[in-house]
Amino acid sequence: MLFSSANRLYLRRILRWRATRIALLLLFLINVFDILRIQRDIVHGDREHGLRSGSGAMRRRERIYIASMHWNNAEVLKDYWNDAVIKLTETFGTDNVFVSIYESGSWDDSKEALQTLDAELEKRNVPRRVEVSDTTHYDEITKPKSERGEGWIDTSRGERELRRIPYLAKLRNKTIQDLIELSEKGIKFDKVLFLNDVVFTVEDVLTLMDTNGGNYAAACSMDFSKPPLYYDTFALRDIEGNAHVMQTWPYFRSRTSRNALVNHLDAVPVSSCWNGIVVMPAEPFVSSTQLRFRAVSDSLAAHHLEGSECCLIHADNPLSKTKGVYLNPRVRVGYNYPAYAATHPATKAWVSPWDIFTGRWVNRFRRWTTWTFDSWTVRWRVGRWEREKKGNREPGEFCLINEMQVLVHNGWAHV
Repeated sequence: MLFSSANRLYLRRILRWRATRIALLLLFLINVFDILRIQRDIVHGDREHGLRSGSGAMRRRERIYIASMHWNNAEVLKDYWNDAVIKLTETFGTDNVFVSIYESGSWDDSKEALQTLDAELEKRNVPRRVEVSDTTHYDEITKPKSERGEGWIDTSRGERELRRIPYLAKLRNKTIQDLIELSEKGIKFDKVLFLNDVVFTVEDVLTLMDTNGGNYAAACSMDFSKPPLYYDTFALRDIEGNAHVMQTWPYFRSRTSRNALVNHLDAVPVSSCWNGIVVMPAEPFVSSTQLRFRAVSDSLAAHHLEGSECCLIHADNPLSKTKGVYLNPRVRVGYNYPAYAATHPATKAWVSPWDIFTGRWVNRFRRWTTWTFDSWTVRWRVGRWEREKKGNREPGEFCLINEMQVLVHNGWAHV
């Protein structure tokens, strides 16, 4: 018996609906299996972090130069940071470390906290320089005009103001001055460990040092102040030089960086990072390269562009191209203890199944539908600067953002 046209149409609709349901079911199952795989990799990676770091002190005899600068962070110093630094020096041994700390014009108890640390390090015969300064931001921005050199710029507020990044670069270079002077005396170090004012453990540092088997131009932790948002958006760039496509997991636009992060590898390739803790080979700082922190030129900044000194250091480092810069998602630090605890849950992965599901799809949607106007603006302004200053080039163009940042008495401001 032949089907009527109406029956055939009805049958086709049934088959199409069933095919659609099967396709949706398959898509659902693929997503479930993908989430389970990613969760397994995250849990396995974090477990490996704990197992490997426990034997780090026995395996490592590298000489480590520890550098840090501080401003108004007494609470984290007293509660966590000082103790962690002391444990680090005990882990590596006093003969294998130098601690260099510079504090600049804090008005809280940071000076006292660091002086307490200095006394504790002295008891342990740890080589160090702990320097505190009474020079405040107000002192810096009210310098006589005759003392104002590079780093000052005319802003839209009709004033000549001190740029934030040259100021920070100068302070960071103070923290590595002993590294340079000791090298001239024949005292060498293998690695430089830069520590922000974060909650961290010795195990975090040992794991970070083991990133990519210890082969890198730089290895960075991930930092958080208000999880799940990561903190250092100014310095982190994916392997293609892009800023994040989203501030939550999995962050990146680049397929290479994103896939490494999704698989929870200990070495996510990036162009630049800082993110709380950074370890770098000491060689570029003390060799003929003379690697130093810097800002972009005032003439480029005048086009309303700025780049982090913590990004530009990677653009300038010759090892970045040969050894690579890596973010290690297994090392997560916090600017407060609740942030640290939230990214180190005791019984589950630090990224939930829902975070994985929504993160993957939101990331896809944003990559498919957005491209930042700011990236075009930056390229156009850099091109105009290059035409004005013929022969000039900024190797850290990927670090630049459409901002102007200046120092103010109580911090810094956008103008």
